[in-house]
Amino acid sequence: MIARIQKALEKCGISLWRVNETVEETAELFFVKKQLDTRRVKDVRKYEVTVFRDVEDTGGGRPRRGFTAARLVSSMDDGQIEEELRGAYYAAQFAANPYYELPDPVKAPMVEKTGPLAEAPLAESAGKMVKALFAPDVHEDAFLNSAEVFVHRKLLRILSSEGADVSYTDACVKGEFVVQCREPEDVEIHNTFFYDDLNGEALSGKVTEALAFVRDRARARRVLKSGKYDLVLSGNQVAEVLSYYQSRSSASAVYAKYSTWQQGEDVQGADVTGERLDVTLRAVVPYSEEGIPMKDMSLLEAGKLQAYHGPNRFCRYLGVKPTGFYGKLACANGTLPFAEMKKKPCLWAVTFSDFQMDAMSGHFGGEIRLAYLIDGDTVTPVTGGSVNGSVLEAQKAFTFSTDRYVTASYDGPYAMRILDVSIAGAS
Repeated sequence: MIARIQKALEKCGISLWRVNETVEETAELFFVKKQLDTRRVKDVRKYEVTVFRDVEDTGGGRPRRGFTAARLVSSMDDGQIEEELRGAYYAAQFAANPYYELPDPVKAPMVEKTGPLAEAPLAESAGKMVKALFAPDVHEDAFLNSAEVFVHRKLLRILSSEGADVSYTDACVKGEFVVQCREPEDVEIHNTFFYDDLNGEALSGKVTEALAFVRDRARARRVLKSGKYDLVLSGNQVAEVLSYYQSRSSASAVYAKYSTWQQGEDVQGADVTGERLDVTLRAVVPYSEEGIPMKDMSLLEAGKLQAYHGPNRFCRYLGVKPTGFYGKLACANGTLPFAEMKKKPCLWAVTFSDFQMDAMSGHFGGEIRLAYLIDGDTVTPVTGGSVNGSVLEAQKAFTFSTDRYVTASYDGPYAMRILDVSIAGAS
């Protein structure tokens, strides 16, 4: 198929291009309670061809460069392939951007991921994660009412007209599950998981926690008053707040002037009384989709921005080395055990209907489904109300737990404490 695509590109007169070939195997399991309802096995091969087109600049400067992508499958005949490529090349002239150099070409042997998830049969890996998923489901009052487990293994190859030819293998397991408690109120909580190894222990821990949360949600009271609270966030919400720093330091945001951050700037601000941020972007794959070699990159050291990051085009515009898109954020902070963090009065918000971090404004928040109002030895499960906080105000006094939380996209503290956050009450 690659040879057919290259032949079609030449026939269409397209001289600048990139081909991304993906071969993916997937085992998908769907459960109703503990009973397997559906099993699917997929083996898919697909091709994305990005074509570049230079357009004359009416101002007499360097040509402008546009690009667009065509998605192809091996069942297409040569005529259909050529038709798709011609359509993409035609469209590229209408998406012209300031000129930039394409990524430096790299040729290298395939990089193969190792470990059980990458090497074992898909069914075997799925079985181990299913066992871990249902191991904590031993209670009558709170239980899993449905679940989905997906085990993915893929091979990716990247070729370009500039001479790039690299490939690698990857694997992950992800899915979702719904926990339910029927008394005294019938409630459900949706959860997701995502790991790049067979982390059954982490999945069992997540299910155990979710069952405890849904049990407390069923008896939670709508007694939360409006006001300022010390807010404790945990799990995915911590990763979401920290994503602000990754978004604001991206080359695309800086180039578009959505962000004014400069390398070397203390982006956490002066007069920090809490923990200084130490954040790293992790390379979860050896090459970006553009064929750029990827390595772990220090993003923040003691709150100071170390580098911009992003795809080739925007890094070229800023005059920095292209890094590719990073899929995992790691935070080294953590000074206080989680049990100690909760001893002082606080609101520990654990589940939301939709928790979001707005990188443009710095605001984070969402509607509370379950939180624990903690005052000394008194712990009251509450529901209703909403969180409305600002990273710009909160970052001076962050405190992170020594307890860790690891997924395929985050490796950092399990919890963080944020002072004086505005809470709209439910009563």
